Amino acid sequence: MAFQLSPGVNVSEIDLTTIVPSVATSIGAHAGIFAWGPSSEVITVGNEVELQEKFGNPNSTNFEYWFTAANFLAYGNNLKLVRAVNKDHGTGALNAASNTGGAILIENDDDYDLNHGTAANTSVGPFAAKYPGARGNSLRISICPSANAFSQNLSVGTATQQMRANAVNIFAGAGAQKNVIPFNSTANTRQPFIARDKVSIDGGTTYFDVVSANSFSIVLAQDLTANIAGGNAILKKWQYHDDFKVAPGTSDYVANKGGSGDEMHVIVVDEDSEFTDAANTIVNKFAFVSKAVDAVTGAGDTNFYKEVINRTSEYVWWTAHQNGGTNWGSSSATAFTEVQVPFSASLVQGADGTTSTANVVTAFDNFADADSVDVSLVMTGPGDQTVATHVIDNIAITRKDCIAFCSPRRADVVNNSGNEVTDIKTYRNLLTSTSFAFLDSGYKYQYDKYNDVFRYVPLNGDIAGLCVRTDLERDAWFSPGGLNRGIIKNVIKLAFNPTKTNRDDLYTEGVNPVVAFQGEGTVLFGDKTMQSKPSAFDRINVRRLFIVLEKAISRAARFSLFEFNDQFTRSQFVALVEPFLRDVQGRRGITDFRVVCDDTNNTGEVIDRNEFVGDIYIKPARSINFIQLNFVAVRTGVSFEEVVGRF
Repeated sequence: MAFQLSPGVNVSEIDLTTIVPSVATSIGAHAGIFAWGPSSEVITVGNEVELQEKFGNPNSTNFEYWFTAANFLAYGNNLKLVRAVNKDHGTGALNAASNTGGAILIENDDDYDLNHGTAANTSVGPFAAKYPGARGNSLRISICPSANAFSQNLSVGTATQQMRANAVNIFAGAGAQKNVIPFNSTANTRQPFIARDKVSIDGGTTYFDVVSANSFSIVLAQDLTANIAGGNAILKKWQYHDDFKVAPGTSDYVANKGGSGDEMHVIVVDEDSEFTDAANTIVNKFAFVSKAVDAVTGAGDTNFYKEVINRTSEYVWWTAHQNGGTNWGSSSATAFTEVQVPFSASLVQGADGTTSTANVVTAFDNFADADSVDVSLVMTGPGDQTVATHVIDNIAITRKDCIAFCSPRRADVVNNSGNEVTDIKTYRNLLTSTSFAFLDSGYKYQYDKYNDVFRYVPLNGDIAGLCVRTDLERDAWFSPGGLNRGIIKNVIKLAFNPTKTNRDDLYTEGVNPVVAFQGEGTVLFGDKTMQSKPSAFDRINVRRLFIVLEKAISRAARFSLFEFNDQFTRSQFVALVEPFLRDVQGRRGITDFRVVCDDTNNTGEVIDRNEFVGDIYIKPARSINFIQLNFVAVRTGVSFEEVVGRF
């Protein structure tokens, strides 16, 4: 207790209620090629809908990676994904942008904040797609930056903006075009029109779509029904005028600061139905956002259009101010430049790039650090020796708290009749022997509803999913194989359905057969790890048991760091661990245990080295792999006692 200078009572507490914490056992991890989404960043998805929304649809290039993820999510709801991209100039992935020639790669939120958020890439134009890939080419941006851009009555009094007045009829003469309206050409001043504007003439209720515009004329999508007198007024309005009704003007916040003309409307459109069910669907709508960097809403949230769009849009990044918006991004006490012409641009030059095996390996490295990301079940996706070896050696074995799930190469089992066993075994022998990896026997055939085709996909996503099912139904130390917990979902057929002879051959090499049994479904019929040495750790249930024990107890043991290595601390540690192990024993994970943490293993030398030793002895429960049933026929008149135990 604290030293006291005079008599008194000092109260202290000693907490002996600490327990061994629960640890996650069902967190999946996968890296690969996807059509959309952030790259080089770990993203968590909980179901197939989220997978599709965040990473796009499967295609002929990425379907093996995509369905590995989707198949895992058929069993579990916690998958960490990393999208791999090629960052090399010329062959790499690119974000679509609003200016041609403005190629750019924005990998993720952090990359944007560090490298692209200050308008340094003005050649890109005002906007870029949120993520790299050709999918971004389906997006179009439209900005209404002012009241005049929203709607404007162009009267005869504006000489350079009126219809040509030097002819009684604009379309006089045979063969004249009926969809072109020429303007006064006394000055080469660009008319305030853009393609997709809508115009009506002399207050008419019919609006015509503008196809193109230049300094001297506009071209309409439809022919006019009659000639129009020169000098007549034209009412023009922004394409999305009717989606807002009210023009942008000056916000109350900016007006109170002495500024003006800060409001604008922004629309993001899916032109080619890459993101929605119909072409030209509005996917983002931002009303009355501000050009002022410090503007806030009535609720106190930022209203600066750049920040609003960046924070809320899943489709685009702001990359620069619109041409002519010379003081946009200034403080609220600003008379903002009035740009009278709407901005409209389809995003272009988005590219998927050519993603290599090396890019996939790099993406998997996001799971290498156990302190920064918690994962349990790492799926390698398509059978590839380079990827599988890297994941096994540099992630699973290095971390020692997760298992790598692998499938054979596609060519080993798809359309390889008669050679499957030999080729699978060859592949197995190329990989590291370890209890931290698990190899199945192939690929399954399933329906791809996104493309209306059938595809062969690797099974390792399903096998990792079976571990999740096992965790939910029993515990991590139960085997995920067999008819109770090993039934695989969504299988039309297997690329390779091993016979009993095949299974015998594969299992002795540490390959776990997946078998389609008539009337019983498709079943994982093995639970061996890839450890060649015979021991308890050549079974996945034992490996997962020890992962749970080591992970949980080591986390609890951290609270002993910087305490004294004395009898109190050692007793406290034993009292912490033993109830946890009794609980695991009661749940059939272990048959017996012992915890030794006393002066026999914490000697003076250990204490002087500032160390602490706890020895935990475990007898793991074993799964049944072989059943022997002996049926003995006994003669009439012979008692069973006479024969039991003799055979």
